Amino acid sequence: MDISSFEKMELKGDLIRAIKNKGFDEPTPIQIKAIPVALEGRDIMGQAQTGTGKTASFGLPILNKVTQRAGLQALVVCPTRELAVQVSKEINSLGRNTFIRSLPIYGGQSIEIQIKELRKKPEIIVSTPGRLLDHMDRGTINLKNLKFVVLDEADEMLDMGFLPDIEKILLECPAKRQTMLFSATLSSEIRELAQRFMENPELVAIKPQDKTVSLIKQLYYEVNPRFKLETLCKIIDTSKPSFTLIFCRTKKSTDKLAGYLKSKGYAANALHGDMSQRERDRVMNNFRKGNVGILVATDIAARGLDVDIVTHVINYDIPEDPDSYVHRIGRTGRAGRRGVAITLTEPGQYKKLRFIEDHIRKSLKRESLPTPIDMLEIAKENLVTAQNNCPDSYKEKANELIKEHDPALIVAAALKLLSGSGQEYETKDNKPITSTSKNKKVIDRKDYADVEVPVGRKQGIYPQKLATYLAQTTPLSDNQIGEIEINTNTSFVEVPMEYIDEVYKACSKLTLERKPKKNYNSKGNNIKKTKTNVQ
Repeated sequence: MDISSFEKMELKGDLIRAIKNKGFDEPTPIQIKAIPVALEGRDIMGQAQTGTGKTASFGLPILNKVTQRAGLQALVVCPTRELAVQVSKEINSLGRNTFIRSLPIYGGQSIEIQIKELRKKPEIIVSTPGRLLDHMDRGTINLKNLKFVVLDEADEMLDMGFLPDIEKILLECPAKRQTMLFSATLSSEIRELAQRFMENPELVAIKPQDKTVSLIKQLYYEVNPRFKLETLCKIIDTSKPSFTLIFCRTKKSTDKLAGYLKSKGYAANALHGDMSQRERDRVMNNFRKGNVGILVATDIAARGLDVDIVTHVINYDIPEDPDSYVHRIGRTGRAGRRGVAITLTEPGQYKKLRFIEDHIRKSLKRESLPTPIDMLEIAKENLVTAQNNCPDSYKEKANELIKEHDPALIVAAALKLLSGSGQEYETKDNKPITSTSKNKKVIDRKDYADVEVPVGRKQGIYPQKLATYLAQTTPLSDNQIGEIEINTNTSFVEVPMEYIDEVYKACSKLTLERKPKKNYNSKGNNIKKTKTNVQ
């Protein structure tokens, strides 16, 4: 049977229409392998990571088979509240044309509200183990008529100590049922569970090269730690993401970064383990509704997070191991959609980056940092867009300014503020100076990186001067120094990655000739200051 498209999978027309409306162009590898088996009614033991489209792998077959208004027929058990909510929402989205209803059941929500909803007799329940057992003890959920049982992220549930709860739940389910188990890993405990409670399950696994990271454009930027926050803002502005998930290493850095982004005018929220369930729900609802476009999270807080709307994942802190990298970027590029994963790499972190590349068997593309010209173009676009929705009060203030000042200077000042750059715009007559030595050795740029130096033309620097300084203060020889670009207040030099730490250290001590500025003391007398010059 040809299963390269959803249309060939013998799904009902209502489901096909819902799939198309969601923008799913083609099934993912796990869907291609699992859906036909599930439609045949066989038990499945599926090995798939988060973000591979596994919810639709069991959700579509269930929606295809359950009977409308016939009471509870399908149960999905999830490890976390967030995942239960997301899985239920996804099933409802896929079944929007069928009038089959999925209800999330989890701790932290009023049990009375859940009992009220259960009286409406949903066909599908998606629940965490603890709250499900609570309802079973109360008699508000009865599993005797179940036809389908799904254990989603079974390895996570076992890691969290839910094995006894899962066993109790499965023992209450009818013997004649279809059981589907999905897990990122298939440990001996998982296999033993399958052997006890499943009937000749079909193993459906995705090989590493089948993972949906192939749908994700993976990039990295080399960043100076001193300017990392500012650089992140530039990358966000030039990338223009719709929904962004930014990963930080600690809860403290998550709060700090989210606070910084808010102070710069971005709609951002933090998500970490110290937040109450009510706070987490509020943050996630704002993100899903589009009220907040940036979510800053830790790895642990994002566990069980199942949202399909993420267009960009940014590793503000590089992951500690390759598996964490794959897990992080799997939050985008979901279910046939394309995504972008960006990693910010500091000096000294290139071994980690290469280790990740070896693990995923793919080289990440190095991107150049946004230039002042790039930021000015973004500012210009934002300024033009803003005029379409400008209140009259602003227009009145603008007319006052135009009467008192040169209109061109006002627009120039607005562009400067919007671009977030204090640097002079590089015009045709003020373009960057680059090294063009004909004797420069041709180098293999694969192992080279651009280092940003916080001095430029205004400070009296030029290519040969910077090259000489680096040759004198670092282990670099002259023919190891690549292209040099001199801008107004910054410069970029291309050097081997193995020497990046030494170059940054040398440049941090760099003081150059500056144009004299007048400084006055409290009496109005000029105070002369001197700087050490690099000759």
